[in-house]
Amino acid sequence: MNILMFGWEFPPNISGGLGTACYGITKSLAALDTKITFVIPKVYGNEPHHEVKLIGANQVDLIKSKIHTERLFLPIDCLGVESRMIPYTAPEEYQRQYRSSREKQSSKSTSSHSPAIQFTGSYGSGLMAEIHNFSIIAEYIASRVQFDVIHAHDWLTFPAGIAAQKVSGKPLVVHVHATDFDRSGFKVNPQVFEIEQKGMHQADCIICVSNRTRQTVIDKYKIPASKTQTVYNGVEFSQSSNQLSPGSKGNNKIVTFLGRITLQKGPEYFIRVAELVLSKMNNVNFIMAGSGDLHHEMIRKVACSHIADRFFFPGFLKGKEVCRMMKLSDVFIMPSVSEPFGICPLEAMQNEVPTIISKQSGVSEIVKHTIKVDFWDVHAMADAIHALLSYPAIAKMMTKLGKQESGQLRWEQAAAKIQTIYHDLVRVKVSGLPKAI
Repeated sequence: MNILMFGWEFPPNISGGLGTACYGITKSLAALDTKITFVIPKVYGNEPHHEVKLIGANQVDLIKSKIHTERLFLPIDCLGVESRMIPYTAPEEYQRQYRSSREKQSSKSTSSHSPAIQFTGSYGSGLMAEIHNFSIIAEYIASRVQFDVIHAHDWLTFPAGIAAQKVSGKPLVVHVHATDFDRSGFKVNPQVFEIEQKGMHQADCIICVSNRTRQTVIDKYKIPASKTQTVYNGVEFSQSSNQLSPGSKGNNKIVTFLGRITLQKGPEYFIRVAELVLSKMNNVNFIMAGSGDLHHEMIRKVACSHIADRFFFPGFLKGKEVCRMMKLSDVFIMPSVSEPFGICPLEAMQNEVPTIISKQSGVSEIVKHTIKVDFWDVHAMADAIHALLSYPAIAKMMTKLGKQESGQLRWEQAAAKIQTIYHDLVRVKVSGLPKAI
Protein backbone atom coordinates (compact mmCIF):
# COMPACT_ATOMS: atom_id res chain seq x y z
CA MET A 1 0.00 0.00 0.00
CA ASN A 2 1.42 3.37 -1.07
CA ILE A 3 0.15 6.57 0.56
CA LEU A 4 0.63 10.17 -0.55
CA MET A 5 0.39 12.17 2.68
CA PHE A 6 0.27 15.93 3.17
CA GLY A 7 1.14 17.69 6.41
CA TRP A 8 2.20 21.18 7.49
CA GLU A 9 4.91 20.27 9.99
CA PHE A 10 7.12 17.35 10.93
CA PRO A 11 9.36 16.86 13.98
CA PRO A 12 11.55 18.32 15.23
CA ASN A 13 10.21 21.49 13.54
CA ILE A 14 6.80 21.73 15.19
CA SER A 15 4.59 24.31 16.88
CA GLY A 16 2.08 21.97 18.51
CA GLY A 17 0.58 18.49 18.57
CA LEU A 18 -0.06 18.23 14.82
CA GLY A 19 3.55 17.43 13.93
CA THR A 20 3.83 14.97 16.82
CA ALA A 21 0.70 13.16 15.65
CA CYS A 22 1.89 13.03 12.04
CA TYR A 23 5.16 11.43 13.09
CA GLY A 24 3.49 8.92 15.40
CA ILE A 25 1.07 7.86 12.65
CA THR A 26 3.63 7.63 9.85
CA LYS A 27 6.18 5.77 11.98
CA SER A 28 3.60 3.16 12.97
CA LEU A 29 2.16 2.83 9.46
CA ALA A 30 5.66 2.21 8.12
CA ALA A 31 6.00 -0.66 10.60
CA LEU A 32 2.91 -2.18 8.94
CA ASP A 33 4.66 -2.14 5.55
CA THR A 34 2.77 0.93 4.36
CA LYS A 35 4.97 3.06 2.13
CA ILE A 36 4.46 6.79 2.70
CA THR A 37 5.48 9.79 0.65
CA PHE A 38 5.06 12.67 3.10
CA VAL A 39 4.92 16.19 1.64
CA ILE A 40 5.44 19.31 3.77
CA PRO A 41 5.91 22.94 2.69
CA LYS A 42 9.54 23.14 3.78
CA VAL A 43 12.19 20.54 4.54
CA TYR A 44 14.84 21.72 6.99
CA GLY A 45 17.13 18.70 6.71
CA ASN A 46 17.00 17.63 10.35
CA GLU A 47 13.81 15.58 10.14
CA PRO A 48 13.79 11.81 10.81
CA HIS A 49 13.17 10.23 7.42
CA HIS A 50 13.85 6.53 7.83
CA GLU A 51 10.15 5.61 7.97
CA VAL A 52 8.92 7.92 5.20
CA LYS A 53 10.02 9.53 1.97
CA LEU A 54 9.95 13.20 2.93
CA ILE A 55 9.43 15.81 0.20
CA GLY A 56 9.52 19.56 0.72
CA ALA A 57 7.32 21.63 -1.59
CA ASN A 58 10.15 24.17 -1.51
CA GLN A 59 12.35 21.62 -3.32
CA VAL A 60 10.20 21.49 -6.48
CA ASP A 61 11.86 23.33 -9.36
CA LEU A 62 9.29 25.55 -11.07
CA ILE A 63 11.13 25.53 -14.38
CA LYS A 64 11.65 21.78 -14.58
CA SER A 65 8.14 21.06 -13.36
CA LYS A 66 6.73 23.52 -15.92
CA ILE A 67 4.40 25.08 -13.37
CA HIS A 68 3.11 28.38 -14.71
CA THR A 69 3.98 31.08 -12.20
CA GLU A 70 0.70 32.91 -12.74
CA ARG A 71 -1.01 29.98 -11.00
CA LEU A 72 0.87 30.87 -7.82
CA PHE A 73 -1.10 34.07 -7.28
CA LEU A 74 -4.17 33.85 -5.08
CA PRO A 75 -7.51 34.47 -6.76
CA ILE A 76 -8.63 38.05 -6.18
CA ASP A 77 -11.52 37.05 -3.90
CA CYS A 78 -9.09 35.51 -1.39
CA LEU A 79 -7.01 38.63 -0.85
CA GLY A 80 -9.29 40.59 1.45
CA VAL A 81 -9.79 38.15 4.32
CA GLU A 82 -6.78 37.82 6.59
CA SER A 83 -7.83 37.93 10.25
CA ARG A 84 -7.12 34.74 12.22
CA MET A 85 -5.45 33.11 9.22
CA ILE A 86 -2.82 31.70 11.53
CA PRO A 87 -4.42 28.58 13.03
CA TYR A 88 -2.96 29.03 16.52
CA THR A 89 -3.03 32.84 16.67
CA ALA A 90 -5.69 35.44 17.50
CA PRO A 91 -6.18 38.63 15.42
CA GLU A 92 -4.12 40.91 17.70
CA GLU A 93 -1.13 38.60 17.69
CA TYR A 94 -1.59 38.06 13.96
CA GLN A 95 -1.27 41.79 13.33
CA ARG A 96 1.83 42.02 15.53
CA GLN A 97 3.47 39.11 13.73
CA TYR A 98 2.44 40.52 10.38
CA ARG A 99 4.11 43.89 11.05
CA SER A 100 7.30 42.33 12.39
CA SER A 101 7.67 39.86 9.53
CA ARG A 102 6.38 41.91 6.60
CA GLU A 103 9.80 42.85 5.29
CA LYS A 104 11.11 39.31 5.75
CA GLN A 105 8.10 37.81 3.99
CA SER A 106 8.30 40.19 1.04
CA SER A 107 11.92 39.26 0.46
CA LYS A 108 10.91 35.61 0.21
CA SER A 109 7.94 36.09 -2.12
CA THR A 110 7.80 34.08 -5.32
CA SER A 111 8.79 35.72 -8.57
CA SER A 112 8.90 34.51 -12.13
CA HIS A 113 12.68 34.14 -11.79
CA SER A 114 12.63 31.87 -8.71
CA PRO A 115 13.63 28.26 -9.34
CA ALA A 116 11.35 27.14 -6.48
CA ILE A 117 8.69 28.53 -4.16
CA GLN A 118 10.28 29.78 -0.94
CA PHE A 119 7.82 28.33 1.57
CA THR A 120 8.34 29.47 5.14
CA GLY A 121 6.63 26.33 6.45
CA SER A 122 5.26 28.40 9.32
CA TYR A 123 2.00 30.12 10.28
CA GLY A 124 3.00 33.63 9.21
CA SER A 125 1.32 36.48 7.40
CA GLY A 126 1.50 34.77 4.02
CA LEU A 127 -0.23 31.61 5.21
CA MET A 128 -3.15 31.66 2.78
CA ALA A 129 -0.81 32.20 -0.18
CA GLU A 130 1.34 29.30 1.00
CA ILE A 131 -1.71 27.03 1.33
CA HIS A 132 -2.71 27.92 -2.22
CA ASN A 133 0.79 27.38 -3.60
CA PHE A 134 1.15 24.14 -1.66
CA SER A 135 -1.90 22.82 -3.51
CA ILE A 136 -0.29 23.70 -6.85
CA ILE A 137 2.84 21.77 -5.92
CA ALA A 138 0.68 18.92 -4.59
CA GLU A 139 -0.97 18.56 -7.98
CA TYR A 140 2.43 18.25 -9.66
CA ILE A 141 3.77 15.75 -7.12
CA ALA A 142 0.59 13.66 -7.41
CA SER A 143 1.15 13.42 -11.17
CA ARG A 144 4.68 12.07 -10.64
CA VAL A 145 4.30 9.67 -7.69
CA GLN A 146 2.71 6.22 -7.55
CA PHE A 147 0.19 5.89 -4.72
CA ASP A 148 -3.11 4.28 -3.76
CA VAL A 149 -4.61 6.74 -1.26
CA ILE A 150 -4.22 10.45 -0.42
CA HIS A 151 -4.12 11.46 3.25
CA ALA A 152 -4.30 15.17 4.20
CA HIS A 153 -3.78 16.38 7.77
CA ASP A 154 -5.87 19.34 8.96
CA TRP A 155 -7.31 22.28 7.00
CA LEU A 156 -3.93 23.65 5.92
CA THR A 157 -3.44 20.70 3.56
CA PHE A 158 -7.03 20.01 2.51
CA PRO A 159 -6.62 22.04 -0.72
CA ALA A 160 -3.48 20.03 -1.49
CA GLY A 161 -5.38 16.80 -0.96
CA ILE A 162 -8.19 17.95 -3.24
CA ALA A 163 -5.68 18.94 -5.94
CA ALA A 164 -4.00 15.53 -5.73
CA GLN A 165 -7.40 13.82 -5.87
CA LYS A 166 -8.38 15.80 -8.96
CA VAL A 167 -5.28 14.90 -10.94
CA SER A 168 -5.10 11.25 -9.84
CA GLY A 169 -8.66 10.11 -9.17
CA LYS A 170 -7.44 8.34 -6.02
CA PRO A 171 -9.43 8.17 -2.74
CA LEU A 172 -8.94 11.10 -0.37
CA VAL A 173 -8.77 10.81 3.41
CA VAL A 174 -8.82 14.04 5.43
CA HIS A 175 -7.67 13.90 9.04
CA VAL A 176 -9.34 16.41 11.36
CA HIS A 177 -7.04 17.13 14.31
CA ALA A 178 -8.99 20.29 15.19
CA THR A 179 -11.65 22.54 13.70
CA ASP A 180 -11.87 26.30 13.66
CA PHE A 181 -14.64 26.00 16.24
CA ASP A 182 -11.98 24.70 18.65
CA ARG A 183 -9.29 27.21 17.73
CA SER A 184 -11.40 30.36 17.60
CA GLY A 185 -13.73 29.95 20.56
CA PHE A 186 -16.67 29.69 18.13
CA LYS A 187 -15.76 33.02 16.44
CA VAL A 188 -15.18 31.07 13.27
CA ASN A 189 -13.20 32.56 10.41
CA PRO A 190 -15.43 32.14 7.33
CA GLN A 191 -12.52 31.49 4.97
CA VAL A 192 -11.01 28.80 7.18
CA PHE A 193 -14.47 27.25 7.65
CA GLU A 194 -14.96 27.17 3.87
CA ILE A 195 -11.64 25.37 3.36
CA GLU A 196 -12.44 22.88 6.10
CA GLN A 197 -15.94 22.18 4.81
CA LYS A 198 -14.84 21.79 1.19
CA GLY A 199 -12.13 19.35 2.23
CA MET A 200 -14.61 17.30 4.23
CA HIS A 201 -17.17 17.22 1.42
CA GLN A 202 -14.55 16.21 -1.16
CA ALA A 203 -13.08 13.48 1.05
CA ASP A 204 -13.99 9.82 0.71
CA CYS A 205 -13.46 9.37 4.44
CA ILE A 206 -12.95 11.77 7.36
CA ILE A 207 -10.80 10.66 10.28
CA CYS A 208 -11.55 12.50 13.54
CA VAL A 209 -9.30 12.37 16.61
CA SER A 210 -12.23 11.94 19.03
CA ASN A 211 -15.97 11.43 19.14
CA ARG A 212 -16.22 15.04 20.29
CA THR A 213 -14.53 16.20 17.08
CA ARG A 214 -16.56 13.76 15.00
CA GLN A 215 -19.80 15.24 16.35
CA THR A 216 -18.59 18.75 15.50
CA VAL A 217 -17.85 17.61 11.94
CA ILE A 218 -21.33 16.10 11.63
CA ASP A 219 -23.23 18.98 13.25
CA LYS A 220 -21.32 22.08 12.16
CA TYR A 221 -20.07 21.02 8.74
CA LYS A 222 -23.14 18.99 7.75
CA ILE A 223 -21.22 15.80 6.98
CA PRO A 224 -22.99 12.40 6.91
CA ALA A 225 -22.06 10.32 9.94
CA SER A 226 -21.36 7.33 7.68
CA LYS A 227 -18.47 9.24 6.12
CA THR A 228 -16.66 9.80 9.43
CA GLN A 229 -14.44 7.61 11.58
CA THR A 230 -12.98 8.20 15.04
CA VAL A 231 -9.34 7.19 15.42
CA TYR A 232 -7.80 8.22 18.73
CA ASN A 233 -4.24 9.46 18.95
CA GLY A 234 -1.57 7.57 20.86
CA VAL A 235 1.60 8.26 22.78
CA GLU A 236 5.20 7.09 22.45
CA PHE A 237 5.87 4.43 25.08
CA SER A 238 8.36 5.69 27.66
CA GLN A 239 10.72 3.31 29.42
CA SER A 240 12.62 6.08 31.19
CA SER A 241 12.63 6.43 34.95
CA ASN A 242 11.11 9.40 36.72
CA GLN A 243 14.01 9.55 39.17
CA LEU A 244 15.87 12.85 39.42
CA SER A 245 19.07 13.68 41.22
CA PRO A 246 18.64 14.78 44.86
CA GLY A 247 17.80 18.46 45.14
CA SER A 248 17.04 18.85 41.43
CA LYS A 249 13.38 19.67 42.16
CA GLY A 250 13.97 21.81 45.23
CA ASN A 251 11.58 21.86 48.18
CA ASN A 252 8.54 23.19 46.33
CA LYS A 253 5.93 21.17 44.49
CA ILE A 254 5.47 21.90 40.78
CA VAL A 255 2.15 22.12 38.89
CA THR A 256 2.55 22.29 35.11
CA PHE A 257 0.51 23.61 32.19
CA LEU A 258 2.08 22.71 28.83
CA GLY A 259 0.53 23.83 25.56
CA ARG A 260 -0.20 26.78 23.33
CA ILE A 261 -1.07 29.84 25.38
CA THR A 262 -4.30 30.54 23.52
CA LEU A 263 -7.99 30.84 24.35
CA GLN A 264 -8.53 27.21 23.37
CA LYS A 265 -6.15 25.88 26.03
CA GLY A 266 -7.66 27.79 28.99
CA PRO A 267 -4.50 29.48 30.39
CA GLU A 268 -6.57 32.08 32.28
CA TYR A 269 -8.27 29.30 34.24
CA PHE A 270 -4.86 27.90 35.14
CA ILE A 271 -3.89 31.26 36.65
CA ARG A 272 -7.12 31.43 38.64
CA VAL A 273 -6.47 27.91 39.92
CA ALA A 274 -2.96 28.92 40.96
CA GLU A 275 -4.36 31.82 42.98
CA LEU A 276 -6.75 29.47 44.81
CA VAL A 277 -4.09 26.86 45.56
CA LEU A 278 -1.54 29.44 46.75
CA SER A 279 -4.11 30.87 49.13
CA LYS A 280 -3.94 27.52 50.98
CA MET A 281 -0.41 26.28 50.24
CA ASN A 282 2.80 28.28 49.99
CA ASN A 283 5.15 25.54 48.79
CA VAL A 284 3.90 25.26 45.21
CA ASN A 285 5.33 26.65 41.98
CA PHE A 286 3.25 26.93 38.80
CA ILE A 287 4.75 26.51 35.33
CA MET A 288 3.03 27.74 32.15
CA ALA A 289 5.16 26.27 29.35
CA GLY A 290 4.37 27.24 25.79
CA SER A 291 3.83 30.21 23.53
CA GLY A 292 0.87 31.84 21.83
CA ASP A 293 -1.16 34.97 21.30
CA LEU A 294 -2.16 35.27 24.99
CA HIS A 295 1.39 34.87 26.32
CA HIS A 296 1.97 38.53 27.22
CA GLU A 297 -1.56 38.97 28.54
CA MET A 298 -1.09 35.99 30.88
CA ILE A 299 2.18 37.47 32.18
CA ARG A 300 0.29 40.68 32.99
CA LYS A 301 -2.48 38.73 34.75
CA VAL A 302 0.06 36.89 36.89
CA ALA A 303 1.72 40.17 37.83
CA CYS A 304 -1.63 41.72 38.76
CA SER A 305 -2.51 38.64 40.84
CA HIS A 306 0.61 39.09 42.99
CA ILE A 307 1.75 35.49 42.48
CA ALA A 308 4.68 36.22 40.16
CA ASP A 309 7.18 34.81 42.65
CA ARG A 310 5.46 31.42 42.31
CA PHE A 311 4.72 31.49 38.59
CA PHE A 312 7.15 30.80 35.72
CA PHE A 313 7.01 31.05 31.92
CA PRO A 314 9.79 28.92 30.37
CA GLY A 315 8.52 29.40 26.80
CA PHE A 316 7.90 26.81 24.08
CA LEU A 317 9.31 23.36 24.89
CA LYS A 318 9.76 20.32 22.69
CA GLY A 319 11.47 16.94 22.62
CA LYS A 320 13.72 16.29 25.59
CA GLU A 321 12.70 19.62 27.14
CA VAL A 322 9.10 18.37 27.44
CA CYS A 323 10.29 15.13 29.03
CA ARG A 324 12.48 17.05 31.49
CA MET A 325 9.59 19.35 32.42
CA MET A 326 7.28 16.39 33.01
CA LYS A 327 9.82 14.70 35.25
CA LEU A 328 10.07 17.84 37.35
CA SER A 329 6.29 18.06 37.75
CA ASP A 330 4.20 16.82 40.65
CA VAL A 331 0.87 17.51 38.89
CA PHE A 332 0.01 18.13 35.24
CA ILE A 333 -3.16 20.02 34.34
CA MET A 334 -4.88 20.62 31.00
CA PRO A 335 -7.80 23.06 31.53
CA SER A 336 -8.67 23.28 27.82
CA VAL A 337 -11.89 25.04 26.84
CA SER A 338 -12.17 22.93 23.69
CA GLU A 339 -9.62 20.18 23.06
CA PRO A 340 -10.17 17.85 20.08
CA PHE A 341 -7.86 15.29 21.68
CA GLY A 342 -4.87 16.31 23.83
CA ILE A 343 -1.64 14.30 23.64
CA CYS A 344 0.14 16.07 26.52
CA PRO A 345 -1.87 14.35 29.29
CA LEU A 346 -0.81 10.96 27.89
CA GLU A 347 2.80 12.12 27.88
CA ALA A 348 2.42 13.23 31.50
CA MET A 349 0.91 9.89 32.49
CA GLN A 350 3.76 8.08 30.72
CA ASN A 351 6.20 10.17 32.74
CA GLU A 352 4.44 9.16 35.97
CA VAL A 353 2.77 12.48 36.69
CA PRO A 354 -0.77 12.54 38.17
CA THR A 355 -2.98 14.35 35.70
CA ILE A 356 -6.02 16.65 35.71
CA ILE A 357 -7.88 17.28 32.44
CA SER A 358 -10.98 19.14 31.34
CA LYS A 359 -14.08 17.17 30.48
CA GLN A 360 -14.16 19.22 27.27
CA SER A 361 -11.31 17.18 25.76
CA GLY A 362 -11.23 14.22 23.42
CA VAL A 363 -8.68 12.34 25.51
CA SER A 364 -11.19 12.29 28.40
CA GLU A 365 -13.20 9.79 26.33
CA ILE A 366 -10.54 7.09 26.64
CA VAL A 367 -8.69 7.58 29.94
CA LYS A 368 -9.96 6.57 33.37
CA HIS A 369 -7.06 7.16 35.74
CA THR A 370 -7.03 10.93 35.64
CA ILE A 371 -9.14 13.58 37.33
CA LYS A 372 -11.73 15.10 34.97
CA VAL A 373 -13.17 18.53 35.69
CA ASP A 374 -15.14 21.12 33.71
CA PHE A 375 -12.70 23.76 32.43
CA TRP A 376 -14.63 26.55 34.14
CA ASP A 377 -14.73 24.85 37.56
CA VAL A 378 -11.55 26.37 38.98
CA HIS A 379 -12.50 25.47 42.55
CA ALA A 380 -12.76 21.78 41.67
CA MET A 381 -9.40 21.95 39.88
CA ALA A 382 -7.79 23.68 42.87
CA ASP A 383 -9.24 21.07 45.25
CA ALA A 384 -7.87 18.28 43.03
CA ILE A 385 -4.39 19.81 43.03
CA HIS A 386 -4.51 20.30 46.80
CA ALA A 387 -5.50 16.65 47.31
CA LEU A 388 -2.78 15.30 45.01
CA LEU A 389 -0.10 17.39 46.71
CA SER A 390 -1.33 16.77 50.25
CA TYR A 391 -2.03 13.02 50.10
CA PRO A 392 0.90 11.11 48.56
CA ALA A 393 -1.05 7.83 48.51
CA ILE A 394 -3.60 9.28 46.05
CA ALA A 395 -0.85 10.66 43.80
CA LYS A 396 1.06 7.36 43.94
CA MET A 397 -2.02 5.37 42.93
CA MET A 398 -2.80 7.72 40.02
CA THR A 399 0.84 7.64 38.93
CA LYS A 400 0.96 3.85 38.80
CA LEU A 401 -2.41 3.31 37.11
CA GLY A 402 -1.95 6.26 34.76
CA LYS A 403 1.34 4.95 33.42
CA GLN A 404 -0.19 1.50 32.86
CA GLU A 405 -3.22 2.93 31.10
CA SER A 406 -1.35 5.36 28.86
CA GLY A 407 1.08 2.59 27.92
CA GLN A 408 -1.82 0.80 26.23
CA LEU A 409 -2.77 3.80 24.08
CA ARG A 410 -0.21 3.36 21.33
CA TRP A 411 0.24 4.86 17.89
CA GLU A 412 0.29 1.31 16.55
CA GLN A 413 -3.41 1.00 17.37
CA ALA A 414 -4.22 4.20 15.49
CA ALA A 415 -2.11 3.10 12.52
CA ALA A 416 -3.88 -0.27 12.31
CA LYS A 417 -7.29 1.42 12.12
CA ILE A 418 -6.05 3.90 9.52
CA GLN A 419 -4.58 1.11 7.42
CA THR A 420 -7.95 -0.66 7.51
CA ILE A 421 -9.59 2.54 6.22
CA TYR A 422 -7.04 2.71 3.38
CA HIS A 423 -7.69 -0.89 2.31
CA ASP A 424 -11.45 -0.43 2.43
CA LEU A 425 -11.30 2.70 0.27
CA VAL A 426 -9.09 0.98 -2.31
CA ARG A 427 -11.39 -2.03 -2.34
CA VAL A 428 -14.40 0.21 -2.97
CA LYS A 429 -12.56 2.14 -5.68
CA VAL A 430 -11.46 -0.99 -7.52
CA SER A 431 -14.57 -3.13 -7.16
CA GLY A 432 -17.30 -0.54 -6.89
CA LEU A 433 -18.70 -2.41 -3.87
CA PRO A 434 -20.60 -0.56 -1.13
CA LYS A 435 -18.44 1.05 1.53
CA ALA A 436 -17.78 -0.95 4.68
CA ILE A 437 -16.57 2.08 6.63
